[in-house]
Amino acid sequence: MDKHRKDFTRLLVEKGLINEEELKSIQELHASKGGSLSEILVKSGYVKEKDLVIFLSTYLSIPPIKVLSLRIPREVIQVVPKATARKYTILPVGRIGNVLTVAVSDPLNVVVFEDLERITGCEINPVIASHSELEQAIEVYYKESVTTAIEEIIQDSESASIEIIKEEKKEVKDVDILRSIDEAPVIKLTNYIMRKAVEERASDILIEPLGDASRARYRIDGVLREADTFPKKMHDFVISRLKVIAGLDITEHRLPQDGRFKMKILGNDVDFRLSVLPSTLGEKAALRVLDKSSGLLDLSFLGFSNDFVKQVQADALSSFGMILACGPTGSGKTTTLYSILRYIYTPQKNIITVEDPIEYQLEGINQVNVNYEVDLTFASALRSILRQDPDIIMVGEIRDFDTVDIAIKAALTGHLVLSTLHTTTAPGAVTRLINMGVEPFLLSSTLIGVVAQRLVRKLCPRCKEKANLDAKIRERFRIKKDVKVYKPKGCKACNNQGYKGRVALGEYLHMDTNLKNMVSESETEHAIKRYAREHGMRTLREDGILKVENGITSLEEVLRATAGDEDRI
Repeated sequence: MDKHRKDFTRLLVEKGLINEEELKSIQELHASKGGSLSEILVKSGYVKEKDLVIFLSTYLSIPPIKVLSLRIPREVIQVVPKATARKYTILPVGRIGNVLTVAVSDPLNVVVFEDLERITGCEINPVIASHSELEQAIEVYYKESVTTAIEEIIQDSESASIEIIKEEKKEVKDVDILRSIDEAPVIKLTNYIMRKAVEERASDILIEPLGDASRARYRIDGVLREADTFPKKMHDFVISRLKVIAGLDITEHRLPQDGRFKMKILGNDVDFRLSVLPSTLGEKAALRVLDKSSGLLDLSFLGFSNDFVKQVQADALSSFGMILACGPTGSGKTTTLYSILRYIYTPQKNIITVEDPIEYQLEGINQVNVNYEVDLTFASALRSILRQDPDIIMVGEIRDFDTVDIAIKAALTGHLVLSTLHTTTAPGAVTRLINMGVEPFLLSSTLIGVVAQRLVRKLCPRCKEKANLDAKIRERFRIKKDVKVYKPKGCKACNNQGYKGRVALGEYLHMDTNLKNMVSESETEHAIKRYAREHGMRTLREDGILKVENGITSLEEVLRATAGDEDRI
């Protein structure tokens, strides 16, 4: 070991990378501080990192690699514990049989290889990588996971900070399951999954059984992130723990179950909606995360343009009529309606909502949750609400003719009605309602405006980089020639995704007199859209392009989220 280091440092002098005086300083520094000689050489500024990698590779006949460009299987990463990888700044990159290939920055440190052979039981095949790249790669591949949590969770003091606000237990015959779900490892693992979701700003959690393991996945900014795995034997206990918290039947494994519960996490009240679905490998749990602290129910903070917000707010002050929010599931329609309700709420107004389910409890507003088991549907709830002297009614979703018929009649008789509808564009909502059986003359008399929206990911402000767009692409999507546009890159701040957070794209169809006449005369969606665009309506695609020009998101995100026919008038 010492001989190798002596030969190595002497060769550095002979090759002219350092001089005798620098060698003496390095030796003194290494003797006093210890650690990796390679790291000391680079951090002290004596040798450039890339030069050292090339030199070590030639000196020891070990191939160099770029670890950040690799796709390393999870099963390979899991061979070496996170603590060991960080301690020695090493990364397992491949495994064939009993031979484990490991990237190291200091291949002269034989202690590393002795420890790795003892821990993994494998023969170690070293390759060389730069110290800085290894540090980055370790953060990427050893990001905190459920597997890591199982190893460390007993000592994790943060799990104790999670408080279940309400927990109900049902009597069960399976005493073993009930005993197990109250044990510390199961409670702490379940709490860890919940806390991690809130920390990562996840909107959904999926806990799924696999063949020989289980995994927890998080939907962050609309995209499912790579799975974290944990032992299969823990799966049933975690699912049962969630059922107990949500007040569900833990002895029922054949039928789907739905419930909800509330937890205090990191000082905030967080609602979870739980859906349990039986599958061939076991029960799968899907949880919707409703973190009230992250929901700013204000149109101005959702990312809509100023002219969009002003027009919607002006129309929302109407004393009667109907405003609709359209878009696919998960596009933020309900949040937009909540924001409108918050804007128009005063103690002098009687506001009642009927929802499935209630996502946020709004202070001062009466909210009704539909319950199909007792025949409390949107339509039946609406009939009862109309006898409660409401000023404003919000219907969670218009799904059928009965609901839309009552909503239209309510709007005609002096109520302001807000609701959501599954259509892709704002003009498309008019066609959809007529197809559902609404008479055009009734629709023209009641409809005030239609919001259509999508959510797109925002570029990470720390690492976004300039994108060089071809002139033809700029012309096709009407992007100004002299405006800089950006693309994602990826850094530690955004978990190497290139995006962080989401912003809303919106188009608003304001029903002026001419549009009302067009609807009454059963004009086509195409004609309605053309007129609206000629009179100031900005489409979803056009709103997205504005956000691309402002450096908020990327062109790829806008094209992914918006309809392809928006370039045609």
